[in-house]
Formats: sequence, structure tokens, C-alpha cells
Amino acid sequence: MAVYKVTVATGDMAEARTTNSISITLVGTYGESRQTTISFLFLPGKERSLSVHCGQDLGPIVLIRLHKWRLFLEDAWFCKDVRVTAPNGALYRFPCYQWLEGVTTVEVREGSGKKLVDDTLQILKEHRRRELAARQEAYRWKNYAQGWPRCLNVDSISELDSNIQFSRIRANNFTGFLIFQGASHFLSGFLLRRTSWNSLDEMRTIFSRTQGRDIGGCL
Repeated sequence: MAVYKVTVATGDMAEARTTNSISITLVGTYGESRQTTISFLFLPGKERSLSVHCGQDLGPIVLIRLHKWRLFLEDAWFCKDVRVTAPNGALYRFPCYQWLEGVTTVEVREGSGKKLVDDTLQILKEHRRRELAARQEAYRWKNYAQGWPRCLNVDSISELDSNIQFSRIRANNFTGFLIFQGASHFLSGFLLRRTSWNSLDEMRTIFSRTQGRDIGGCL
């Protein structure tokens, strides 16, 4: 009996949580584990740990499959990463950083960077082929108008997968930053100024105050 220790981390944004069922399958060079349920509750910024029992040593873990099942209502989940510790103490890391929506299975490769020529296992070659096909399907182009640059072949941003769309959290932060910047310029007298600048030093005084706050807010 080979026992693998698995730790699954959820993203720290508020929407990352889920009450849907999440399970995992470990894929090694010698075989794969049975599908094992991790939990039915994942909280933002928290980790879940479990043991996966296998009848034999799976060899180096090259791939994991995360399975998401909807119990009652759809509840998307953002997986940060997965760490797997083998019986011999070897640690394998699987960076995920993506949303799982609906009833789905997502395959994640082990985190060490590899080129196409490094994929000697057939299962990794097939994974790369499916990943490429999925990206070609997601990023289809169309001509908006004659002479214009090509754009994505969608009518609305809502048609895109959540992992492609601009993050809601980033959008809110960006909007808040613009509001703060506008308020800073308004309070400093920049937006309502009706006369010309008296000197470059006067301009530097205005912009040094606002830029100082802006830069601090971005770090």
C-alpha cells in the first residue's frame, strides 16, 4: 500500500470558495490512483489535506485531475495549487490558478517547466495536444471590419471563459484607483484650474503630490 499526502489550496479572493464536491486523481509514470473526494467545502485562502491510498507505487507524479461535481447549485471554485508528497518523501507541485465551473475535470501538469521535446510519456503528449486544441477553440479570431485589426470571435465578454475574462477583483481595484486619482487631482486644484501654470515648479508641486499617492497605492 502506497500513501500519498495531498494538500489543496484555494485562492484568497472572496468568490474563490465553493460548497461543490471536489475530488482528485493522481497520475504517475506507473499508473494512476482512484478518484478520491477531497471535501465539500473550500474556504478562501485555506488549505485542505488528505491521504490518497494506492495499491502500488505510482512512480513520479506527472499529472493530477481535479473533478468538480455540482450538488445543488453551481458554485465556482478557484484552485490556487496542489502539492503531493510521495511515500519516499518526494514533493510534487501543481500550480493551477484557475476557475473550475460547472461539472468539469481539469488536468494540471507537474510544475517543472518542460518543452515539447521533453514529453516522453504518451499521457503528457496527449495532455499538451488537448490543451493546444482548447486554446485554439477559445481564442478564435474574426475581422471586425475591413482594414481593422482582428479581434476575438465573440459578441460579448460574458461568452468568454472566466479564466480568460478580466478579473472582477482587478476591475474593481482599477475602478477604485481611477476614482482615487480623479479625487486627488480635484482636491489639488488640477481639474478646476482655469488659468495657465505660472511656472514648471508649480506643475511639479501638483504632480509630485498626486503621483506620490498613486505610486504608493500601486505597490
